[in-house]
Amino acid sequence: MAKAHQIVVGSNWGIRNIFQSLLAILATALVVTAIYLTQEGEQWSHERNKLHALSKCNLFSGNWVFDNESYPLYKEQHCTFMSDQLACQKFGRKDLSYQNWRWKPHQCDLPRFNATALLERLRNKRMAFVGDSLNRGQWVSMVCLVESSVPPTLKSMRTIANGSLNIFKAEEYNATIEFYWAPLLVESNSDDPVNHRVAERTVRVHAIEKHAKYWTDADILVFNTFLWWRRRAMNVLWGSFEDPNGVMKRVEMVRVYEMALRTWSDWLEVHINRNKTNLFFVSMSPTHQKAHEWGGARGENCYKESDQIREEGYWGNGSNPSMMRVVENVIEDLNGRGLKVQLLNITQLSEYRKEGHPSIYRKQWDPLTQQQLSNPKTYADCIHWCLPGVPDVWNELLYAYILHPSLTF
Repeated sequence: MAKAHQIVVGSNWGIRNIFQSLLAILATALVVTAIYLTQEGEQWSHERNKLHALSKCNLFSGNWVFDNESYPLYKEQHCTFMSDQLACQKFGRKDLSYQNWRWKPHQCDLPRFNATALLERLRNKRMAFVGDSLNRGQWVSMVCLVESSVPPTLKSMRTIANGSLNIFKAEEYNATIEFYWAPLLVESNSDDPVNHRVAERTVRVHAIEKHAKYWTDADILVFNTFLWWRRRAMNVLWGSFEDPNGVMKRVEMVRVYEMALRTWSDWLEVHINRNKTNLFFVSMSPTHQKAHEWGGARGENCYKESDQIREEGYWGNGSNPSMMRVVENVIEDLNGRGLKVQLLNITQLSEYRKEGHPSIYRKQWDPLTQQQLSNPKTYADCIHWCLPGVPDVWNELLYAYILHPSLTF
C-alpha cells in the first residue's frame, strides 16, 4: 500500500511540475509579446511622428549635409544602365565628394530611399519620365537607385518609338520605369532623340497628341521642360510640318512657353484618369556657366569647381523666375480644376551645387578641337549632373511623395 501511495504522490508532483512549467512559458510569452508590442508601438509612433513632421515640412527648403557614410546610394560602376554623359568617375573625375552630399530640409529629414518599397508600390504599374535630357538624367538616376534590388535575369531595358521611349522593366514586379523624349512637351522640330540640334527651333504649341499617346496610360507621370525654351523667341507653327500652307509666327518668350504649357495642361485635364494617375512636374534645373555670379572669376564656369555655393538663397541668372511663375500658375489652375499636379521644386536646392556637373568628365560625342583641348572650360558641361549626385535627391523627393500619399497635394 505504501508503495502504491508513493506512486500516486509522484504522479501528482509530476503534473504539478508540468503545470508550473506551462505557467512559466505562458508568462514568458506574455512578457515577450508585451515587449514586442511595445517596440512595435514605439516604432509605429516614431514613424507616425516622422510622417507628421514631413507633412508640416517644406521639403525644398534646407541645406546640403556632407555624409560619406550613407551616400552615395549606389556605385556608378555598379549601375548597369549608367549613361556615359553622366558617368563622371568613369571619364576621369578624381574628386568624388560630389557623391556624398545629403539634402536636409530645415524642419525634417527625407525618408531613406528604399528600392524594394518603391518597386512594391510600382507593382503592375508604369512610371514615366517625360521631357528633356535633364529629365532623362533623373530617369537614369531612378533606374540606378532600384536596379540593384532586381536580379540580373529579372530586369531588362528596351527602346521603341524610333528611340524616343526607353523602358526599364523589373519582371518580378511587372513594373516599368520609362523615359520618353519630348524636350518641349509639345510637337517640335527637335523631337528626334538623336538629331535634334537645329538652327531655328519651331514648335506646334497646340499639338501634343504625337507624344502623349506614348504615356497616356502611365500610373505615375513626371514631366519637365525648361532648358530648350531658353531663348528670346521661338517660331510657332499653326499647321503640320508637312503642310506648305501652314502659318508661322515668331513669338516672344515667356508667352510661347505659356502657350505650350496650357496645351499640356488642357490635354491632361481631358485625358488623365484622376483615380489612377499621379502627376508631377519638376521645376527648372539650374546651370552654372558664369562663375562671376557666385563670386568666381569672370569668364570661368563650373570647370574645376569642387565645393558648393554657401550663400543661403543663392539664385543664378541661368534660372528664370518668370518662367517659374508660368509653371506655378498653370499647375495652380489645374489643381483648381480638380486635377492635382505636385510641383517638385528642385531649383533652389540645385542652385547650390555648382560642383555637381560633369564639366569635362563625360563622353565627348564629337572629337575635340585643339583649341578646346588647350582651354577645357570651353567644352565643360555645366548643365547636366554627375551620377551619383544631385538627381538622386530629386528622386528622393519624388520617392517621399509616392510612398507617403498623404504628403501629396
